Amino acid sequence: MENIVEFNNVNKYFKDFSLENINLQVKQGQITGFVGANGAGKSTTMKLMMNLLQPDTGEIKVFGKDYANHEKELKERIGFVYDSNVFYESLNLKDIRKIIGPAYKNWSDSKFYDYIKKFELPLNKAIKTFSKGMLMKTSLAMALSHEAEFIMMDEPTAGLDPVFRRELLDILKEMMEDGRRTIFFSTHITSDLERIADNITFIQSGKILFNESIRDIQERYALVKGNANLINHDIEKYFISMERSSTEFQAITNNAEEVRSLLGDQVVMEEASLEDIMFYTKGASRQYV
Repeated sequence: MENIVEFNNVNKYFKDFSLENINLQVKQGQITGFVGANGAGKSTTMKLMMNLLQPDTGEIKVFGKDYANHEKELKERIGFVYDSNVFYESLNLKDIRKIIGPAYKNWSDSKFYDYIKKFELPLNKAIKTFSKGMLMKTSLAMALSHEAEFIMMDEPTAGLDPVFRRELLDILKEMMEDGRRTIFFSTHITSDLERIADNITFIQSGKILFNESIRDIQERYALVKGNANLINHDIEKYFISMERSSTEFQAITNNAEEVRSLLGDQVVMEEASLEDIMFYTKGASRQYV
């Protein structure tokens, strides 16, 4: 399967933060969820993908090409869906179409009007009257109207009510049915990713902890609960984080099969959600594999 985006040993240094040795692949025709705490490096990574920042070392390729020689061509194929308004507030959608449409060689007026109708957006009302959900749909309609193949979404469901969030997720799933598009979806709402994502990339403190299929994550990670007497040095090494009292422990493992083999029915093992993984690995110092 082709990689739409490839980061190879990418480093980006700031005064008080850095992305270190980032190796990342975004696979064609899939939805990749991008998770991490505030300040983990999500926005910096996405800016590097868009060429709004350049790496200090390492290589970034999009559709197999670099921005240095192919920036205009690449940006024709990318759509970015913002989490806030980026349009002039006094304009309406007809006005915005006149400004944005000519910038893209693949722009389709017919698709634009089709998506505006499908998303139930008003053509003649000023953007300043739009809700957050309507602004999200507007950005998405713009991206789809110029046949964007790679769509980047920054916190698209944040601040939306549950009904609207579900509607947006259904729209994204429908968009993916023909296999021509790829979505990179940054969010704090991990339950949304568990509903629609194919792959998950988890970044913490400027480092990628894992970048793999959600199915593999569900198989590898587990919450483990049991009697504290079971814990010794040999067992503890299979846990990436653990809470322990005098009588009981609760831990998370990224090697569920081995823990199940060693401890069997002496412990209770539960599937770890993405939220569990983020919570328990925060601050953990163990090397992830």
